[in-house]
Amino acid sequence: MSALLATGDRRHDQELRIRGLTAAEHRAFLATRPGASFLQYPSWAGVKDRWTSETVGWHSGSGELTGAALVLYRQFPGTRKYFAYLPEGPVADWADPDLDGWLGPLMAHLRRAGAFAVRIGPSPAYRRWDSGRLKAATGPGRTVSDVLASEVDPLGAAVAERLRARGWHRCGGDGGEDADAQPRHVFQVPLAGRTPDQLWSGLNQEWRRNVRRAEKSGVRIVIGGEAELPEFHRLLRITEERDGFRLGRSLAYYQQQYAVLNAEQPGRMRLYLAVHQGEILAAHTMISTGRRVWYQTGASADHRREVRPSNALQWRMMLDAHGLGADVHDMRGVPSTLDPDDRPFGLLRWKLGTGGQVVETLGEWETSVGGATNNTLYRAFQAYLARR
Repeated sequence: MSALLATGDRRHDQELRIRGLTAAEHRAFLATRPGASFLQYPSWAGVKDRWTSETVGWHSGSGELTGAALVLYRQFPGTRKYFAYLPEGPVADWADPDLDGWLGPLMAHLRRAGAFAVRIGPSPAYRRWDSGRLKAATGPGRTVSDVLASEVDPLGAAVAERLRARGWHRCGGDGGEDADAQPRHVFQVPLAGRTPDQLWSGLNQEWRRNVRRAEKSGVRIVIGGEAELPEFHRLLRITEERDGFRLGRSLAYYQQQYAVLNAEQPGRMRLYLAVHQGEILAAHTMISTGRRVWYQTGASADHRREVRPSNALQWRMMLDAHGLGADVHDMRGVPSTLDPDDRPFGLLRWKLGTGGQVVETLGEWETSVGGATNNTLYRAFQAYLARR
């Protein structure tokens, strides 16, 4: 999509300028930002091959690269206009009080590229809840937001206000997390400054008991490869049916993801397998970049669940993440319900046992890029999505 290649913002009233980055330039910058999401790496464009894409960077007057973004573009049916999406990005200085200094050039660039609207995922956290506080607050009709947070991130609150003041809106509003493409509530286990013994002590009694049971039952944890992806996907379909959710991802999707991410960096995506009596009973995928590790997708069989293969898998992944020098083991999305009778609560309960935290991100934010035509098209786009 050559029309989307950046030519730079040449306006003299802007200190920062936008221009296209090569994949190598982009990766080199992200190496200096070890907390960046894997969704902002160049390889993710190869996973989302139904979107066109580009990587852009902010350059100061001296030529220093100060920020970068992977931008995905989806064409609006029947037009030559595009919806621009920066998943869990851009990777920029969200603490900079001069938000317009770098957001303005980005919006101008996207408008020139043919975008009518843009969605971003700011990186600062908003609120955090410790596991113990949430366990004590479970009850009928209760949600995470009903509980006083253990920590409120002042930067997250400030970024939210700055975006609102500039006409951005939080997708789905303050309570509408289903409108986000990426999970608004995630579960994170802090690793920095902790020893493996301290991580073990952080697990609750049930988790420690289940990990020991898996070991005594002869469950082996091994690293699989591309050849085991079909078995992983078969188990994933079983898990979806059992737990009542649907990811809608084909085997080909995971095969492409595995190939593309590991081509960018060997070992970036790993497939962990729990094997018992020669059979794969559970399989989890893990993605690592810099000092962050993500548990992305988990699957398990319906039988022999008493040997607790999934607990053993997560414990091994947590230890490996610690060994890689990660600051955080991110277990990705969790539901916001604290009602034990709600089916989704089971996933949150399982993750709470690791002793980590529920983190409410700022979620995803959208706006039109401006102009009467783009504003009209954006309203039509929102109506189109509402009907799907």
